[in-house]
Amino acid sequence: MDKSTFEEELRRTGQIIYTNVGDSMMPFIREGRDVLIISRVNGRLKRYDVPLYKRDSGQYVLHRILKVRENDYVLCGDNRADKEYGITDRNIIGVLSGVIRGGKELSLDGFKYKLYVHLWCGLFSVRAFVIRIRSFFKRRSR
Repeated sequence: MDKSTFEEELRRTGQIIYTNVGDSMMPFIREGRDVLIISRVNGRLKRYDVPLYKRDSGQYVLHRILKVRENDYVLCGDNRADKEYGITDRNIIGVLSGVIRGGKELSLDGFKYKLYVHLWCGLFSVRAFVIRIRSFFKRRSR
Protein backbone atom coordinates (compact mmCIF):
# COMPACT_ATOMS: atom_id res chain seq x y z
CA MET A 1 0.00 0.00 0.00
CA ASP A 2 1.35 3.42 -0.93
CA LYS A 3 1.74 5.97 1.81
CA SER A 4 0.53 9.49 1.18
CA THR A 5 0.58 12.66 3.21
CA PHE A 6 -2.53 14.20 4.68
CA GLU A 7 -2.27 16.94 2.08
CA GLU A 8 -2.09 14.46 -0.80
CA GLU A 9 -5.01 12.43 0.52
CA LEU A 10 -7.20 15.50 0.94
CA ARG A 11 -6.35 16.67 -2.58
CA ARG A 12 -7.11 13.21 -3.96
CA THR A 13 -10.28 12.24 -2.04
CA GLY A 14 -11.48 15.36 -0.23
CA GLN A 15 -11.38 13.61 3.16
CA ILE A 16 -9.02 12.02 5.64
CA ILE A 17 -10.34 9.38 8.03
CA TYR A 18 -8.03 8.33 10.85
CA THR A 19 -7.63 7.83 14.59
CA ASN A 20 -5.66 10.43 16.47
CA VAL A 21 -2.52 10.17 18.54
CA GLY A 22 -2.19 12.34 21.63
CA ASP A 23 -4.37 13.74 24.37
CA SER A 24 -4.44 17.44 23.51
CA MET A 25 -8.13 17.37 22.51
CA MET A 26 -9.38 15.38 25.51
CA PRO A 27 -12.11 15.09 26.70
CA PHE A 28 -13.74 15.70 23.32
CA ILE A 29 -11.47 13.45 21.22
CA ARG A 30 -10.20 10.27 22.84
CA GLU A 31 -6.88 8.88 21.70
CA GLY A 32 -7.17 5.61 19.79
CA ARG A 33 -10.93 5.35 20.39
CA ASP A 34 -12.44 7.98 18.13
CA VAL A 35 -12.35 8.02 14.35
CA LEU A 36 -11.89 11.51 12.93
CA ILE A 37 -13.13 12.82 9.61
CA ILE A 38 -11.15 15.75 8.24
CA SER A 39 -12.49 17.58 5.17
CA ARG A 40 -11.15 20.19 2.80
CA VAL A 41 -11.39 23.79 3.94
CA ASN A 42 -13.72 26.14 2.10
CA GLY A 43 -12.74 29.73 2.90
CA ARG A 44 -11.78 31.19 6.27
CA LEU A 45 -12.45 29.09 9.31
CA LYS A 46 -14.47 30.38 12.24
CA ARG A 47 -14.24 30.39 16.00
CA TYR A 48 -14.50 26.90 17.54
CA ASP A 49 -13.69 25.08 14.29
CA VAL A 50 -11.07 22.34 14.76
CA PRO A 51 -8.49 22.55 11.97
CA LEU A 52 -5.78 20.05 11.18
CA TYR A 53 -2.68 22.14 10.62
CA LYS A 54 1.00 21.64 10.06
CA ARG A 55 3.48 23.56 12.16
CA ASP A 56 6.63 24.91 10.55
CA SER A 57 8.44 22.02 12.29
CA GLY A 58 6.42 19.56 10.18
CA GLN A 59 4.28 18.37 13.10
CA TYR A 60 0.57 17.80 12.38
CA VAL A 61 -1.75 19.20 15.06
CA LEU A 62 -5.52 19.19 15.61
CA HIS A 63 -6.58 22.05 17.93
CA ARG A 64 -9.59 24.30 18.33
CA ILE A 65 -9.75 27.91 17.11
CA LEU A 66 -10.34 30.28 20.01
CA LYS A 67 -10.00 33.49 18.06
CA VAL A 68 -10.00 34.46 14.39
CA ARG A 69 -7.73 37.40 13.70
CA GLU A 70 -7.21 39.29 10.45
CA ASN A 71 -4.10 37.39 9.36
CA ASP A 72 -4.00 34.34 11.64
CA TYR A 73 -5.75 32.23 14.25
CA VAL A 74 -5.33 31.67 17.99
CA LEU A 75 -5.66 27.95 18.75
CA CYS A 76 -5.52 25.67 21.75
CA GLY A 77 -6.15 22.00 22.42
CA ASP A 78 -9.11 21.26 24.69
CA ASN A 79 -6.68 19.65 27.15
CA ARG A 80 -4.07 22.40 27.00
CA ALA A 81 -3.57 25.62 28.94
CA ASP A 82 -1.37 27.50 26.49
CA LYS A 83 -2.66 29.19 23.37
CA GLU A 84 -0.81 28.99 20.08
CA TYR A 85 -0.50 32.10 17.96
CA GLY A 86 0.50 32.76 14.38
CA ILE A 87 -1.19 29.83 12.65
CA THR A 88 -2.25 31.08 9.22
CA ASP A 89 -4.39 29.69 6.43
CA ARG A 90 -1.18 28.49 4.77
CA ASN A 91 -0.64 26.10 7.74
CA ILE A 92 -4.16 24.67 7.67
CA ILE A 93 -4.67 21.41 5.80
CA GLY A 94 -8.27 20.52 6.63
CA VAL A 95 -10.99 20.89 9.23
CA LEU A 96 -12.71 18.38 11.51
CA SER A 97 -16.09 17.54 9.98
CA GLY A 98 -17.01 14.43 11.93
CA VAL A 99 -16.18 12.21 14.90
CA ILE A 100 -17.22 8.57 15.12
CA ARG A 101 -17.33 7.02 18.57
CA GLY A 102 -18.54 3.50 19.20
CA GLY A 103 -19.76 3.21 15.63
CA LYS A 104 -21.95 6.33 15.85
CA GLU A 105 -21.19 9.75 14.41
CA LEU A 106 -21.27 12.58 16.95
CA SER A 107 -23.13 15.63 15.74
CA LEU A 108 -20.95 18.73 15.48
CA ASP A 109 -24.15 20.76 15.03
CA GLY A 110 -26.01 19.35 18.04
CA PHE A 111 -26.93 21.14 21.24
CA LYS A 112 -24.69 18.99 23.49
CA TYR A 113 -21.60 19.64 21.36
CA LYS A 114 -22.27 23.37 21.12
CA LEU A 115 -22.86 23.59 24.88
CA TYR A 116 -19.60 21.74 25.55
CA VAL A 117 -17.64 24.03 23.21
CA HIS A 118 -19.10 27.25 24.58
CA LEU A 119 -18.58 26.25 28.22
CA TRP A 120 -15.16 24.67 27.70
CA CYS A 121 -13.80 27.52 25.60
CA GLY A 122 -15.80 30.33 27.20
CA LEU A 123 -14.34 29.46 30.59
CA PHE A 124 -10.81 29.21 29.19
CA SER A 125 -9.08 30.89 32.15
CA VAL A 126 -10.76 28.51 34.62
CA ARG A 127 -9.94 25.51 32.42
CA ALA A 128 -6.32 26.62 32.02
CA PHE A 129 -5.96 27.04 35.79
CA VAL A 130 -7.36 23.54 36.46
CA ILE A 131 -5.10 21.99 33.80
CA ARG A 132 -2.01 23.72 35.22
CA ILE A 133 -2.83 22.62 38.79
CA ARG A 134 -3.46 19.04 37.65
CA SER A 135 -0.20 19.05 35.70
CA PHE A 136 1.70 20.41 38.72
CA PHE A 137 0.47 17.59 40.96
CA LYS A 138 1.18 14.94 38.30
CA ARG A 139 4.78 16.14 38.05
CA ARG A 140 5.18 16.18 41.84
CA SER A 141 3.87 12.64 42.22
CA ARG A 142 6.48 11.20 39.82
